[in-house]
Amino acid sequence: MKIDWKKAIGLTAAVAMLVPLAACGGSDNGGSDKKASGTQNITLSVWAPQEDQAKDTNWLGKVEENFAKAHPEYNITWKNDVVSEGDASKQVSTDPSAAADVYMFASDQLGVLMDAKAIGQLGTDAEKQVKEQNGDLEVNSVTGTDGKLYGVPYTDNTWFMYYNKSKITEDEAKDFDTILSKAKVAFSLQNSWYINGFYDGLSLFGEKGNDADAGMVFPKDGADITSYLVDVVANPNFSNDDGASGLAAIKDGSADVLFSGTWSAKDVKEALGDNYAATSLPTFTVNGQKKQMKSFAATKAAAYNPNAKNPKAAAQFAAYLGSTEAQKLHYEMRAIPPTDKSLSDLTTDDVAAKAQSGTMANTALLQSGLSGMNDWWTPAETFGKALVNKEITKDNAAAKYQDWVKQAGGKIAE
Repeated sequence: MKIDWKKAIGLTAAVAMLVPLAACGGSDNGGSDKKASGTQNITLSVWAPQEDQAKDTNWLGKVEENFAKAHPEYNITWKNDVVSEGDASKQVSTDPSAAADVYMFASDQLGVLMDAKAIGQLGTDAEKQVKEQNGDLEVNSVTGTDGKLYGVPYTDNTWFMYYNKSKITEDEAKDFDTILSKAKVAFSLQNSWYINGFYDGLSLFGEKGNDADAGMVFPKDGADITSYLVDVVANPNFSNDDGASGLAAIKDGSADVLFSGTWSAKDVKEALGDNYAATSLPTFTVNGQKKQMKSFAATKAAAYNPNAKNPKAAAQFAAYLGSTEAQKLHYEMRAIPPTDKSLSDLTTDDVAAKAQSGTMANTALLQSGLSGMNDWWTPAETFGKALVNKEITKDNAAAKYQDWVKQAGGKIAE
């Protein structure tokens, strides 16, 4: 969805559609000064990652400049500080009243931010923008337990498969068993953000990831999948990626396949050269049944603080951070792949960006933002390490799987 921000959200009449009425509150001007000319002097504090404010890649500064030009009704003083998306919920929820007016966050933090009453509900226009720009998974990633939207996605966050196309063909890359028979594979099996990839049928807090009562439901045939993974670990073509060893193996040629995200794109491309390729996740076969690998997926999004002195302007700027124009600029300045479907032509020649979008659309499982998701991480890591260390065998696979489910507070599908 491409919005002409000069026309669409610069109008006072559109304000009610950008910010829920409760956020505006009474006749208080939020502590800002309004001149006779109608220009309002306001201050907006913004928290964003260091990389978006760096001298050579100051995307945030450029976006703020463009927003100010599109909104002559404001005379804006910007106060920017460095807070990464991953640290947003911790910093914001510590004291919401002292936090930034606008910030960028990882969508799996939504539950914490809602509990702290530190994230503002999107208004009608911003909600429409999000739904028109994005696929279902992206929309669900910023949907709260009340069904309302609380963030504006601007990029996806997931993992997919890089491979050396001199070792396996595009068609062979669709099947993990074929891949493992022909190429050296590095996979972070001990990592709780990756091990779920093999447990096809896993459900985390309902279809949209926001149903606390649904809980974690593990696949009925998880014991068989575990037994399959025992064989994978024993395969000489498999190596466990400890977070650094996989990329190192790609670089020195001792691995041909790596499961990672866009953050590895530059290094993998340099290592593989003309043989550089990437794709969404493959299938694999357990007891004659095809299974689909699925990565955890989330988004990075912009949000406004309902405690802001100027919630109207804060909500407008948060929406602008995820606008078509801002996402396009983000890709051009920092190679951050957009979520906006109208910008698909922008990444036509970007192998990693295309693999990421294909994964989000077809081979991904939404990483829930509910607090109950905290029960996943440690048990999953412990289970993955036990597989890597060969403590789990075919004989005890079923028992170990049941223990994992119990430790995570989940249940096995009937």
